[in-house]
Amino acid sequence: MKNFVIRKKRMTGLLLAAAVAVTAMGCGTKADEAPASSGESTGQEAQAPAAESGSQENASGASGERVPIRWLTTGDAAAEVIKDGDRIIEEINNRLGIDLTVEIVPEGNTEKVNVAMASGDFPDVVTGDYGTSATQQWIDDGMVIALNDYMDANPDMKAWLESYDWSAINGSYFGIPFITQYNAANALIIMRQDWLDNLGMAYPETLDDMKAVLEAFTFDDPDGNGQNDTYGYSAEKISSANSTPFDWVFFGNGLKYADYALDANDNVIPWFEDPSFIPSMEYIKGLWDSGVIDPELMLNDTPKKEEKFYQGKIGAMPGALFRHVTRHENSLRELNPDASIAYGHAPKGPDGSYGMNKQGKGGKMTCITAACKNPAKAAEFINFMVSEEGNNLLRLGIEGIHYTKSGDEIVFNEEERAKDAFSPDGWAHALAWGSFYWPLESNYIPPTDPNRDRVQETVELATDSQVKNLINTRTATEIEKASVVDDVFVQYFNDMLQGKIGIEEGAQKLSEDWRSQGGEEILEAVNAVYHAK
Repeated sequence: MKNFVIRKKRMTGLLLAAAVAVTAMGCGTKADEAPASSGESTGQEAQAPAAESGSQENASGASGERVPIRWLTTGDAAAEVIKDGDRIIEEINNRLGIDLTVEIVPEGNTEKVNVAMASGDFPDVVTGDYGTSATQQWIDDGMVIALNDYMDANPDMKAWLESYDWSAINGSYFGIPFITQYNAANALIIMRQDWLDNLGMAYPETLDDMKAVLEAFTFDDPDGNGQNDTYGYSAEKISSANSTPFDWVFFGNGLKYADYALDANDNVIPWFEDPSFIPSMEYIKGLWDSGVIDPELMLNDTPKKEEKFYQGKIGAMPGALFRHVTRHENSLRELNPDASIAYGHAPKGPDGSYGMNKQGKGGKMTCITAACKNPAKAAEFINFMVSEEGNNLLRLGIEGIHYTKSGDEIVFNEEERAKDAFSPDGWAHALAWGSFYWPLESNYIPPTDPNRDRVQETVELATDSQVKNLINTRTATEIEKASVVDDVFVQYFNDMLQGKIGIEEGAQKLSEDWRSQGGEEILEAVNAVYHAK
């Protein structure tokens, strides 16, 4: 038996439109087939049978029978597969008096959840992406209900919602938001420590230091192979105004907020109209023109970027750390046995400003649908999932089966945990991944991780380098206009970087076109939220 110690302190298928398969797991229930169909309003035109209010008949299984609860969710691709007869599912059923069916779309594909909802085959509980046009439509079309009537009976759910009080729409909470990287972050600029050692350099503390390191990584043969075959920096291609490969430059030059900026009259303006934008673009353009940036950056996705780092083609990249520390180092050492990684705070600008990670606005939202026959029981289930009791069950398991106690220690039984969709080496059950929690948000790392101290250090550094939003949530207008204005930003950013337009001229035209193609409406909505605070 394989045990680990911690200190105390398939499934039925759901047929979606276009024969999309959904992994379903239930105890005593089956998922039906979902017929295909299609699906701005005030949220009063319910498209499904209206849920009754939290009556006593609804809230309890008065007959003693378990109450069926069907939950459709994206889950998380990193989680283990939930198999038939899962003992954690059964434990939840026993504690709550429910018969839970969990339907998880493959590969965390939210669009398949949206297709299922549009088909009219509503589950009782559904998890989708927070702050998107699809979930906004659930609210506008009355597909999901307000949770306010069930808050007092469910104190953990109530506390969760009140911690996201800005997510309410006209005072009504239509779902449980789980905003990723809202109060924690995991990304830093990762470098080759062995290259720094070979060059006699330290991890850069300032923007000037960063430029010097990237030049040395490119031109000074950091791997000692005698070839001119390395670049200093690479990243993923830019896909929106919300995230660029060089956010650390803008924050280092004094950009104060992650999402917007304020003008001299205390009005919200796009962040690229902040005075930090032009000097930042000049710094980035200087790196590009000097040849220290991977020329294929605009084609990269995350796997391609990481592959180049592991193969020794680049010396620095922005990347997620936390539970990925061991993965990065092991992958790097497959080809470079003596290699190691370095990381640190984002580089500081002239006035000492720094930042790397933008506070999250997106994530997941779990709702009770208007078709749910037992909304009070569904709310009780959600309450359990966000409670300490529920979190402990999903993290530790059932005492005597998945773990035992020995004084102040908890001993994991990995053999039994593997039977019930717990990830190996002390990680949590599949239901703990993606819908309400990720390990990062609770800074949880199993004590068996060989790099545990370094892992926790990366979270501290990355969170310290996190920059807060000016506005906590995305307005409906932002959601509606996002794709158009993002395309405008991406085009001008790339054109300025490649020298197709001058930076000052490009910044001016970017502002004009962004505003004319939906930005003015976005700013009107965002300013209304800001000035109402």
